[in-house]
Amino acid sequence: MDRLAKIQQRIEPELAKMNSIIRESLTSDNELMDTVVSNYLLTKGKQIRPIMVILSAKFFGEINPHVLHAGAALEMLHNASLIHDDVVDDTPLRRGHATVNNQWGNHIAVLVGDYFVANALAAGISTGNLSIISSLSDLGKELSLGEIEQICNVRDHHLDEEHYFSMIRKKTASLFRNCVKMGAEAVGVKRDEYEPLAQYAELLGMCFQIRDDIFDYFSNPLIGKPTGNDLREGKVTLPLLHAIQTAPEPISQSVKEMLLKGDLNEQEIGILIDFAKEYDGIEYAFAKMREMQSEADKLLEGYPNSKWKETFRQLFDYIISRDK
Repeated sequence: MDRLAKIQQRIEPELAKMNSIIRESLTSDNELMDTVVSNYLLTKGKQIRPIMVILSAKFFGEINPHVLHAGAALEMLHNASLIHDDVVDDTPLRRGHATVNNQWGNHIAVLVGDYFVANALAAGISTGNLSIISSLSDLGKELSLGEIEQICNVRDHHLDEEHYFSMIRKKTASLFRNCVKMGAEAVGVKRDEYEPLAQYAELLGMCFQIRDDIFDYFSNPLIGKPTGNDLREGKVTLPLLHAIQTAPEPISQSVKEMLLKGDLNEQEIGILIDFAKEYDGIEYAFAKMREMQSEADKLLEGYPNSKWKETFRQLFDYIISRDK
């Protein structure tokens, strides 16, 4: 049993109740919508984000219905963003299964994503907590801005770490931060008390995205997407950014010219992947994650030792070491 499975086992009753809320929220009297949603929920993924909502609540207090509805709201909003992303990127597979857009077309996929958003807001409203509802609204804006910033990075050819980290902070880390925030606020904890743990979650979210980006440089059937897929979409991630900065100028310049040209063919994608590996891009990305993990661990020092504090540490280890 891997680290994540052990964590899921510790909170299995709460996860089951939360998933029941999601299923009930998304049930409708429209046969087509029910069919699409039911098929989608068969592959619900790792559910890292609602797990963090529940862990945050347990870290500070006891689970209540507001925690479960907050977790359900976050998970539905996250899945809405995935469904919409798949339309934007014309993605055929996710988690090894056909995407909604691949199976039903873009029109249906956009409407299903909107349906998830609406039900996420409804779940948030059911908590009666304006701070949680506000967090969902802020998060929706951050996710959209993160995606727009990624598009701008591609179009404007920003090949530096500053733009990369700004993008993943909005696109991914903000969601992780809000998981802790919403879980803590659902049990009545004030911001000054949960802020260090929220910062911890933000660093964890940054590492989650970096690890996801590393997968693109290796063939792995567990991931469900081809090697070099990010490069096909014009996305330049941390391993390649580091290699560009450290390689000798003539080689680095030729790589930049290739990226600026765009419309990479398979041979060029292979060259870029090999280039990132040759100039220690993968090692650098792992070192950066370990550096962030060390920084994050210091944020936990002010909290008393507990099973849930250790569980957050184990979750960070899992995020960096996972193979899918």
